[in-house]
Order: sequence, then C-alpha cells, then structure tokens
Amino acid sequence: MWFAVFALFGTVLGAGWLTRFVPTARTTWMKPLLAFSGAYLFTLTITHLLPEALQMLPGHRVGYFVLAGFFGQLLLEVFSQGVEHGHVHHHTEHAGRVPFLLLFSLVLHSFLEGSILVKTPAAGDVSQNFYAILAGVALHHIPAAFALMAALLLRLGTFSRAMPYLLVFAAAGPAGIIISNYVVLEDLLQHGLYAALLGLVAGNFLHVSTTILFETSPDHSLNVRKVAATVAGMVLALAVDWM
Repeated sequence: MWFAVFALFGTVLGAGWLTRFVPTARTTWMKPLLAFSGAYLFTLTITHLLPEALQMLPGHRVGYFVLAGFFGQLLLEVFSQGVEHGHVHHHTEHAGRVPFLLLFSLVLHSFLEGSILVKTPAAGDVSQNFYAILAGVALHHIPAAFALMAALLLRLGTFSRAMPYLLVFAAAGPAGIIISNYVVLEDLLQHGLYAALLGLVAGNFLHVSTTILFETSPDHSLNVRKVAATVAGMVLALAVDWM
C-alpha cells in the first residue's frame, strides 16, 4: 500500500523535475510515451476495470457512472487545457498568475485515480489488478506532471516558485489511496460504492486514453514508433492476465 503512495508521489516529482533538464518547447520524446500509456489505460479499462465493476454491481447501473466519468472528464479538460495528456502550452498572457483552475482539475483527476487503488489484508485485494492499475496511473502522470510544470514555469518564472504547486499535484493521488484505504474503506465496500467509483474512473480513463490515441496520429499517417508503442502498451495490459 505505502509502495503505491510513494510510487505515485515520486513519479510526479520526477517527471516535474525533468523540466530542469529537458526543454519544455520540445516534446516529441513524449509522443511514444503517450501512445504507450494511452493504449495501456484503454486496454486495462476494457479488460479489467469494467468487468470488475460489472461483477460487483450487476445490471446497467455501472454504465451511468462510466458516462459520468467520461463526460465529467470532458468538463474538467475545459479548465485543465489537456494537461492530463501532455499538452504543453506556451502562451504567456497570464504570466505571474497561478493557474488554479488547471491545478484543481488535475488534482481532482489524480485523486479519483488514486482512490480506486484499494488493497487490504483483511478484505483481500478489492481491486483485483492493484499493481496493474498503479502502473497505468503512474505512466499517465509522467506527461501530465511535465506539462503542468512547464505551464507553471512559464507563468511563475522560477522552479522554486512552481515547486509547491507541483507538490500539491504529487500529493493528490496518494491522498486518494490513503483516504480510500484508511478513512472510507468500509463505506466503499458496501452498497456497490466501490463498483460505482470504478465505473467513474473507467469513464475517465476511456476519455483520456482515446483522446491520447487520436491525438498521437491526428493526420492518420503511419508512424512506426507510435504504432510500436501503442501495441506494446496493449500487450503489457493484456499480459496482466498471465502474471
């Protein structure tokens, strides 16, 4: 459990720290990573999250939460400007001002993702694919943290001024894990609430992953690196069944 907390926190900090060494204006290196993470999240959602939610809450009710997660993410991206899938913006009309709406949408997004990582010795593995989901969330946070830090540096000017806000984002996923496992665990396990949460995050993942996959090939041209990264992400998610 605490491994997941430190893994998510460290992933965001490490990705944000990359902005000290990697030019934020050059993000071509991010495309294969985005394709890989998008394919991984999409496959994991279809083959694991949705079946698990439907198993816990039979019937069509899970579908309502999937739709809420999908269209809720669409609304969040109005404020986040696509930072969740690695959009680095270079406009400076808001220089000196903290992008609080962008930060809030990312924090909420990350908190929900962390909240489905539920695992206790007493209840068994409530999330049947704990580490597979953890890997997907961590991968997804790398381009998001880099893009957020790039936006903060553009507005605030210095790494030291931007760092506290990166820490807020880094703490959101771990906070979701801790609250789900140590504060509201019993409530989650009753009345299908965990299944509803899984459905909500599944809808969220479907929106993010499909957006990533469409954006990595906007002109529908064949790019061997992106195709290879997409196939690798799909195969890795499928390989969870064999582990």
